[in-house]
Order: sequence, then structure tokens, then C-alpha cells
Amino acid sequence: MSVTDFTFHGGTVLRPAGPDGDPLHVAGGLIADTANERSVDLTGWTLCPGIVDAHGDGFERHVAVRRGALTAMDHGLIATEAELAANGITTAYLAQFFSWEGGLRSPDFAARVIAAWKIAAPQVATDLRLQLRLETHMIDEYPQAEALIDDAGIDYVVFNDHLPHDRLAAGRTPPRLTGQALKAGRNPDAHLAYLRKLHNLRDDVPEALAALADRLIARGVRIGSHDDRTAQARQRARDIGASVAEFPETHDAAAAARRGGDGIVLGGPNVVRGASHAGNISARTLVAEGLCDALASDYHYPSPRHAALTLAREGICDLANAWRLVSDGPAKVLGLNDRGRLETGLRADLVILDPETGRVGATLAAGRITYLATPLAERFFA
Repeated sequence: MSVTDFTFHGGTVLRPAGPDGDPLHVAGGLIADTANERSVDLTGWTLCPGIVDAHGDGFERHVAVRRGALTAMDHGLIATEAELAANGITTAYLAQFFSWEGGLRSPDFAARVIAAWKIAAPQVATDLRLQLRLETHMIDEYPQAEALIDDAGIDYVVFNDHLPHDRLAAGRTPPRLTGQALKAGRNPDAHLAYLRKLHNLRDDVPEALAALADRLIARGVRIGSHDDRTAQARQRARDIGASVAEFPETHDAAAAARRGGDGIVLGGPNVVRGASHAGNISARTLVAEGLCDALASDYHYPSPRHAALTLAREGICDLANAWRLVSDGPAKVLGLNDRGRLETGLRADLVILDPETGRVGATLAAGRITYLATPLAERFFA
């Protein structure tokens, strides 16, 4: 994949200080301070930092389109990269479950995705990274999860607990048990017994999870928690080193994250919809109150871009601040200090937008063209 040096001129450039009309230069995959011979006229277009997606599982539709239909998962991840690029995403964390839920969320499936990622990631220009979403009660499987983390060099692990504790504590059968059992390759009775076993480990989980977090942090892994519902839950997560709050479900949890200096990641689809599909607090409300650092794709790769444009259109914040939530904000939350802003010396991760429609005309990751479409494409070859 070759890097081409460009000078972009004539368009609006969304720099940290705000939009301006000055040219932007790219050389050697970085934003440069000197002009290049190859010049592209962006009159009528807006040049923004590339989108950093902190959490997305939209890749699942590419790697498991139908049971048994796609055995070469790396082909699916390469297709995923095309979708990411078409939506202006230049860095993407593929959020893979490590869960008792089975199917696409099983430990075995996680191992297969990692194997495919090792093949696909070096072939594409988009920076594809892995996040492991670990179910906290799977204490016996912690060594297996750690082996996968080490094998792939995973630098971001998120803890979540999806066990239906209320039903299990009441001796009731959880919803969708049969379907989950089939996905996990167990009969329903065996699956229910397994869930009860995990539920009964609840007194052992805090100590085991804290020890796991210590081991991961010592390796340089960033830790997050998912779906915190209360300030107390966020505090417990912070106490074991989870510095990122993904998708807090309530205002109290988000406010606690802000008070603690934690990074707050919300769902782009929530902003686009104007509400959570699960009935949780509206991300628009949290953004308006300054309780958001990053907007992620969650399950829909077009949503970060549309969310930023929606926030600007609705007057919740201006475009520069809205776009920070999908570029500089997530980069800082994830410790990626070499990207997210259009500044000299940083990675040339760029997305060029039609300001009227929000459509992506081109995407460049570290100076490499990953997406280019008509009518902008003609200008690159003029």
C-alpha cells in the first residue's frame, strides 16, 4: 500500500482551533507543513480528522453472515474495512465478546476472529484493532482470555456482566434460554446449570476480577467497564483500574465517571435515534451536559459520522466540537496520541465530506487512500 503526498486546498479544513480555508499538506503518511507538487482542489468540500471508533461490533455481519456460510473470516474482515473506510473511520476497535452467551460471543469464536484479524489487518490501511469484551463471572476461563489477549497484543479490554442475576436469584428461568443454549452448543438444562454456576460465583468475582485487572494493566492494557448503571458501579470499576466508562446507562453513572476523570464513550446510534434503543438515557442529553468524550459506532458503522453531523445540525454543539467526539476525543480516551487532530506531525487520517449531504467523498488512513468516490474522485486525477 503506497503513500501519496498531497496538498489539499480550496476547501474548509476542520483544525483544532476551528474551521479555516488554509491548505493542508500530507507527506510520508503524516500531516506536513510544506506544500507538495500533487494538489487536490477541495472547493465545496470539508476536510475533517479521520474517525476513531472506540467500540464497534458491526463486523459480525461480515464474518458470520449465515451459519457455516463463511469459513474464511479474514475475507469478512477485509469487507469490514471497506465499510469502515466508506464511513470515514480510519481507526477501528473491533469489539469481540468473550462470553457464556455462545455463538458469535463465545470464547471459541473470539479465537477464530483473532486468527482472522492476524491475516487481514496487515493487508489493509485502516488501523484495525481488537477489543475483548470479557464476561466477569467466567473466572475459570480467565487464563484462556489472557492467552488470547497476549497472543493478539490486545490493548483494550472491557468488563461486562450480562448474567440475568435477578431471575437466577429468584430461581426463575432466564428469557431466551433455549436459543442461547443452542448457540452455545448446550442443551437448555446444561446451559441453565452453567448460568447458575456462574451466578453462584458472585462472591468470588470482585477479588478475581481485581487481580485480573492488575495483571492486564501491568501488560499495558487499557481497562473499561460496560453499561454501568449506578455511580457505585462506576466507582467499583474505577477502583480496579477501569478508566473508561462505555455506554453508561444513567445520568448518575455518567456524572460519576466525569467526576472521577474517566473517559466516557457513548453510542453514535443513540445520538442519531435521539434515544437509546434499550430505554436508557439519551446520549444527546449527556453530550449537551458535557458527559461524553467519544461517540462509537456500537453496532452501526455510519453512526459516528451521522451523530456528529446531527449534533451540529440540532445546535447541541458546533461542528468542530461535535467532530472531536468522533476523532480527538476517542483517540485521547484510548491513549492514541498520534491521531485525531489535523496538526503537523500527526498521522494523516482524513475524511473529506460533502457539507450539504454529509456523504464521504474520500478517506485516507496514514496518507493512504482507503475510500474514494465520485464526484470527488475526478479531482484526485485531474
